Amino acid sequence: MMDITKEIEARYEDMVAIRRHMHMYPEVSFQEENTKQYIYDQIRDLGFDIRRDVGGNGIVARLHVDDNFPTIGLRADFDALPIQDGKDVPYRSQIDGAMHACGHDAHTAMLITAARILSDHKEELPVNVVFIHQHAEEMLPGGARAMVEDGALDGIDYVFGQHVSSNYPVGTLSYTYDYAYANADSFNIIIQGQGGHGAEPHDAIDPVVAAASLIQQLQSIVSRTVDPLKSAVVTVGTFNSGSVFNVIPDTAEIRGTVRTFEREVKEQVQNRIENIARGIESSFGVQCTVEYSDGYPALLNDNAQVGHVVSAVRDAAYVKTAEENPPSMGGEDFSYFLQNRPGAYVYTGVGNSELGADYPHHHPKFDIDESGMKAGLETLLRTIMEFDNA
Repeated sequence: MMDITKEIEARYEDMVAIRRHMHMYPEVSFQEENTKQYIYDQIRDLGFDIRRDVGGNGIVARLHVDDNFPTIGLRADFDALPIQDGKDVPYRSQIDGAMHACGHDAHTAMLITAARILSDHKEELPVNVVFIHQHAEEMLPGGARAMVEDGALDGIDYVFGQHVSSNYPVGTLSYTYDYAYANADSFNIIIQGQGGHGAEPHDAIDPVVAAASLIQQLQSIVSRTVDPLKSAVVTVGTFNSGSVFNVIPDTAEIRGTVRTFEREVKEQVQNRIENIARGIESSFGVQCTVEYSDGYPALLNDNAQVGHVVSAVRDAAYVKTAEENPPSMGGEDFSYFLQNRPGAYVYTGVGNSELGADYPHHHPKFDIDESGMKAGLETLLRTIMEFDNA
């Protein structure tokens, strides 16, 4: 039988090398041409049925064991961010203005390593396995939806994903039942007034005052519209208008984000934004154009599959602690996979302040304690090897 600990130790240096190569040569969302070729080169000789360019730059590799077995999908994302790497390390990004500042390089290194190990132990597997390498998680509309539409989940019964986190120390598995991430929507409102001289406001229609009132009223949505036992966030992030101190401008523009979990709350907030804008039009004589954009949908875990992952690592060598944590108001397009198949999304700790691996995600100095990938790899392997006991 497979000795998971022995396999992880034997493959660890190669896993680190994969992660560092990707860290040195990052590519941002929808531009991952070299990255997808690199991933393919790492798995092409493992005997998988491989589809390339799935939904864009995605790769789907299938390891078939038995027609009577369930099929499990494991997903890793592989795009980087448009951030300048601020670290002084040998594996610092060599691509100007691009950096793996969120850990997708580690996700890919763990999934490639899991594929190599599982292919070597094919006859021992209790399930068929599909390795899903996803592009463009960081940029709307994301790669997950296009991959699903292009058949990435065909034949898959359950799907699992994980994300490394510098917020948790090495050896920690963090999990959340039910909702783990929010709907991550955005809005843009243009307020059209009538410009004029700052000394003669009676001859103008001031969009700045109207926009200021609009912003104030938007803040009442959560406190006075949404059920206090449900979660919602409405945040205005930008307010732009005018360029001269003594001129009333023609237009003002505000942009913001809406975060919710339940669809009915999302729709309630969206409708309230529209209604408030109509009221501003009546009150101030302006015209408001509201553009509401759907972001990634809320990520809803299947609790039975969360329980399976937690159970699978109960006697793990590298996962020392499994702890439940509250949901995040962030967004994650793994939600598209979970809209179509039951599964779970969990976090693996890679934080270590002594190594400087405690910067937040998307920070120019973000890094990981690479030893944390052992626990992440172990989670993937145990999720597969113990699935028949789920």
